[in-house]
Amino acid sequence: MKQYKKWLLIFIVMFAAAAAAVILLVVYVDPFFQYHEPLEDFPYVVDNQINQNPGMAKHMDYDSVILGSSMTVNFNTNWFQELMGLKTLKLSYSGAFPRDEANIMDIVFKSGHEVKAAFLGIDVITYTGGVEETKYPIPKYLYDDNVWNDISYVLNKDVLLEYILRPLADPDKTDLATVYASWWTEEYYNKQWVMHNYEQPEPVEEEADPENYVNNVTVNLDANICPYIEANPDTEFYIFYPPYSILFWNDVLRENHMEATMREYEYLTECLLEYDNVRVFFFPSQEWIVSDLDNYADYSHYHPDINRYMTECFASGECEVTKENLHAELTKMRDIVKTYDFEELFSVEY
Repeated sequence: MKQYKKWLLIFIVMFAAAAAAVILLVVYVDPFFQYHEPLEDFPYVVDNQINQNPGMAKHMDYDSVILGSSMTVNFNTNWFQELMGLKTLKLSYSGAFPRDEANIMDIVFKSGHEVKAAFLGIDVITYTGGVEETKYPIPKYLYDDNVWNDISYVLNKDVLLEYILRPLADPDKTDLATVYASWWTEEYYNKQWVMHNYEQPEPVEEEADPENYVNNVTVNLDANICPYIEANPDTEFYIFYPPYSILFWNDVLRENHMEATMREYEYLTECLLEYDNVRVFFFPSQEWIVSDLDNYADYSHYHPDINRYMTECFASGECEVTKENLHAELTKMRDIVKTYDFEELFSVEY
């Protein structure tokens, strides 16, 4: 029995030593940036929005942030330095709901950074969702300040293998200027590809009630967006609506929520323009973008050149809407959809 106890003790000590070594290595490298800024020479791989965004928000060097869904992943943060003099950090969440934005803004504005500007893309289709809804489950231990619940991070096999050992074996450091960029290469941005992969939704007979949309938007704004605008008057919020392609609007027509969607744009914008530190940019009415399917890789995701154009607009003020010109832009959007020849578009076999 004494021999067994001896070997058991040796095993426990070795196991504890190995666990301690892993913990120390993870904390030292910190691939999710929970404890410190990146080591200067380590080839960090940044490809996990849910797990890595909170640490980046805590410890990266920045004075402005990009927030939003996959509609924001093709921004190059160097453009914001070039055009606006801002050191910008991209914190995109593909498929983001308003609660996803609240979760990361909570960290950004508690991080101690002086945040001069926040560029927030709003997808109207998500603002009618539940106020607590997130695209993916949130690992709360990475989003709080309690180090004692970080065991799932510091003793995580995937963190060790995929984010420390693999980068060391095959160094390919992520460029933070283009982090999370979509996988589509140039050949995917064309009408043929988009139409080949597009499926029309089934028609809906009953028209959506615009007030139902407004009710959900109100709750989401009040809980997830406006508190951060109100609490940070020195931060300028650049709110923008992405330019989905004309196929998105075909979906809207077939699903019978055109007026509800337009009312949502109107209500969101009117609410946000009540704040002195908010500017709103409306890109859906840019016909040269939305009507040209060569600008897209699917019905909503546009070429990085469009992201560049939007950045230029943030700098110049082009495409900005105010209380005075909002309704003119909404009318322009209605006219684009109303006059577009969908019959001709779908008459060709792709």
